[in-house]
Amino acid sequence: MGTTAELERYEQRFRRAGLPLFIEDFSPTHDIFTRAAPLLVLVFLAEMLGATSLEWHWWQNLLAAIGGLVALIAGFGLLNGLRGRPFGSLPTRFGTPELAVFVFLPALLPVVTQGQVKQFFGVAFGNLLLVGLVYVVVGYGFIATVVWGVRQLARELANSVASFVRALPLLLVFSLVLFMTADMWQVFAWMPAAFIVFSVIAFTLLSTVFLLIRLPLEVDAIERTAGSGPPLSRSQRFNVSVSLVIRQWMQVLVVSAGVGLFFIAFGMLAISEHIYRQWGVDAGSWSYHVELLNHPLVLSASLIKVAVGIANFTGLYYSIALLTDSTYRTEFLDHVSNELRELFTARAEYLELRRTGPSAGVR
Repeated sequence: MGTTAELERYEQRFRRAGLPLFIEDFSPTHDIFTRAAPLLVLVFLAEMLGATSLEWHWWQNLLAAIGGLVALIAGFGLLNGLRGRPFGSLPTRFGTPELAVFVFLPALLPVVTQGQVKQFFGVAFGNLLLVGLVYVVVGYGFIATVVWGVRQLARELANSVASFVRALPLLLVFSLVLFMTADMWQVFAWMPAAFIVFSVIAFTLLSTVFLLIRLPLEVDAIERTAGSGPPLSRSQRFNVSVSLVIRQWMQVLVVSAGVGLFFIAFGMLAISEHIYRQWGVDAGSWSYHVELLNHPLVLSASLIKVAVGIANFTGLYYSIALLTDSTYRTEFLDHVSNELRELFTARAEYLELRRTGPSAGVR
């Protein structure tokens, strides 16, 4: 006969692995927004400042802030009364009424005190965006997966460095050709730093979209080989895919950082001031000149931009190669397949325990 403690151990294991949707009866009202209640309450109370104005005296803003705080607490207290809870209690579940109060009640403060209708839509949209972010981050185990990644950093770093060393020859053939061209330097040297950051974000999103499209097929294959328990639901497969994407990000980040540092060092040795002038490239907003064994080295803003650009291209190439190239694909998936098989087996044991023991897991 299963016990509540045993079920809780399984559920904690799923959470620590970044797979909270493996928990049966996992729901937003009980598991997602309730866990994020401290953050939501803090934001909710801080939005009393929406009742203030920069054009008012300090004592007017103080009174407005206190009045806004009273209004927010009173509004949530009235909702508690309607839901059959004590006036000042924190909700044990966040359903649609609680989330609606969180989104819209603070947005009404600038309308009441200043008639700022535009600010109402801004605050409401911001709160709605926060609710969606909490749902995604907590519901799909982003935090748990990142915490798992920090705990496993040494092992993941060793695997990523090993992957980087094995991939280095092919990656350098791909990258050196780009690095040693004047056109590449001219493009990135004159590109604003904000555009470099935007390109990094855009390439990261592009590789993530590719992974999210491709990984469900890999998850299905791993699930078939594991052969434990009932099939995963669509949301559970997506949860596994998200966990795999985060783990792959760690490898791609190490490889990209390694390539970027390599080209910074190589560029300092190989690209002299003479080549800068010959290619018609400016050093950028800053540059440092040092000597190593009587050889002048130049570290410049342009070199950093080019190295980041090359690392960005290389990271995109490597993230795709991990799932398309047979060598990289086997290396990456074999590392996580064993862990997933163990989790699938644990899920089957957990479901059997729920069937023969308590009717529901710990909420």
